[in-house]
Order: sequence, then C-alpha cells, then structure tokens
Amino acid sequence: MKILVAIKRAVDPNVRVRPLPDGSGMDIATAKMSINPFCEIAVEEAIRLKEQCTASEVVVVSVGPVVVQEQLRAALALGADRAIHINTNEALEPLSIARLLKEVVMQEGPGLILLGKQSIDGDHNQTGQMLAALCNYPQGTFASKIQLVNDEVHVTRELDSGLQTLALRLPAVITTDLRLNQPRFPTMPNIIKARQKPLVSIAPADLGVTVNLRVFTESLVVPTSRPAGVKVNSVTELLEKLRTEARVL
Repeated sequence: MKILVAIKRAVDPNVRVRPLPDGSGMDIATAKMSINPFCEIAVEEAIRLKEQCTASEVVVVSVGPVVVQEQLRAALALGADRAIHINTNEALEPLSIARLLKEVVMQEGPGLILLGKQSIDGDHNQTGQMLAALCNYPQGTFASKIQLVNDEVHVTRELDSGLQTLALRLPAVITTDLRLNQPRFPTMPNIIKARQKPLVSIAPADLGVTVNLRVFTESLVVPTSRPAGVKVNSVTELLEKLRTEARVL
C-alpha cells in the first residue's frame, strides 16, 4: 500500500514572529523555517507503517514556492521514498490546497492519505476535511492512534469527552494529532541519501487546477497588552476591589 503525506513549510515553532510595520503580513523573511510540527508527525507515522511492512511506499507532497523543496528533502531524510512539489508563488487558502492535493491523490492512487491536523501559522484545521470531501473518502481527524487491519484503518480520536475509535474503509484521509507519536531526528547518512531520492516539481496548471484566492487579509496587528494582575491577602480585600475597581457587584 502507498501512503501519501501532505506537508507544509512553516516558521519553526521556537521562533517568535511579529507583524510587518505596515500590517500587511508577518515578518518571516529571515525566520528559520521547518516542517509544520503536525505534518512531521504525519511523516513519522507513515514511516512507522512502512517499517511494520503495512505500507510499501511513502510519498510526500507540498505546495508552495521553490524553497518548499527544503522541507521535502527533510521529509525524505526522515525516511520518505519520493517527493512531489507543486510549485506556486501564490498565496493559497485551504480549499485551493485541497483541490491541488485531490488531483495528486487521483494520479497517485494511495491507500492512505495523512496530513497534520492543522498548521501552526494559519491554524485553519480545514485542508484534511476538505480533501476527504473532494475525494469522497472517509476521514478520521485528530488521530492519536492509527492501526491498519486488513482493508480498514482503525483511528482513535481525542475528543473533549474522551476517546473515539473509528473503523474506516481504505482509501481514507487521516489528520494527525500531537500524541500520535514522537518524530525521529534524521541521521547524517539519511540526509545524504535524501539528496538522491526522486523529487519532481509540477505546476498547478499541470494538475488542471486554477488557484483563486477567496480570502484576503486586510491587516495584522499585535494584540494590546493587558494590565498586570494584582494579589490580594483576603477575601474581604478581593470583594472590596471588585466593588470599587471592577464594579461587578
């Protein structure tokens, strides 16, 4: 079985970013970039399934400018077999990405599609669900455990009320959560081998998809700072402050 993993290039989670002075976007020109953490978990899970001999090939795909190939090579160094780069400089929203990924799914015919549940920059949590709807595939979101059983995949999901396990017929789309696994670090031999692994670059037009932006960002601003809290020594003092300062009683 082939597994297709969609990944996204994002600012490294340890980097603190701020809006540009004109508010037109985030200042990430010199920021360190990496694979989106949730996507890295998806890559790790695909590699583990291959190591268990339940998958024969792991293909990673990403959408974005040429620099996205850095993250695709990083995924190859982790253990993926080959990579597909959908080359575009356009700003994309989840629906456009899902439409592009759908065409890749139709061409590749994977038995399982893995994505991170959301990206740490846009935080949309939409692409996986949209991809499943476009492909008319069953979906399991927020997966904390994945188990392949014959022609089904059993997905344990984390909900506010507890755990839910779904049995999905393959092919299926699954989005990964933090507790699914702990991604490995690439070794130097695998980093060297990744340079020789296949990586093809295609344009959205090659997939027959026209990218149209429907959502526009007007401005980005830093949230206003909140005043510091105060400590009180007794309930009486707390009630007095609520009466005189907060005016809620």
